[in-house]
Amino acid sequence: METLQYKIIKTDAQYNRYCDALEALVDSGKKTKAVQDEIELLNLLIEKYDAEHNTFDDADPIELLKSLMKDHKMKAVDLSNLLDVSEGLVSDMLNYKKGLSKDTIRILSERFKLNQEAFNRTYELHVPVSPKFKDAKMMNSRKKRATAS
Repeated sequence: METLQYKIIKTDAQYNRYCDALEALVDSGKKTKAVQDEIELLNLLIEKYDAEHNTFDDADPIELLKSLMKDHKMKAVDLSNLLDVSEGLVSDMLNYKKGLSKDTIRILSERFKLNQEAFNRTYELHVPVSPKFKDAKMMNSRKKRATAS
């Protein structure tokens, strides 16, 4: 009797092995029908495991994205290619300097098979305020106080 090469994922160790196998197949560049079928099967098994074992209810969108990138062995450059944006923009998003656009949310939800709401939650951006902007803001507030009296 023939044993199956892949089975339903039941452990984290098995999940990690399948992610490694998927990455190796994708990186191999082989485009045969058999390899494409194997990639599709591994994707399906990994996504099923993700859906059943990962609870993203409390994660902010960026932490969720970082977790998914780790699970899927994705680097910032891979995300940049997926979203068709610069690596700088991806870096800003991952470092809470830029928010996720509607297009980005749509692409991420399709790629990771998650509801768009998972990426469309509010979270705080950490945008540094330049000294020039601070001074201008102070001047404007002084002007407003001066004209209000």
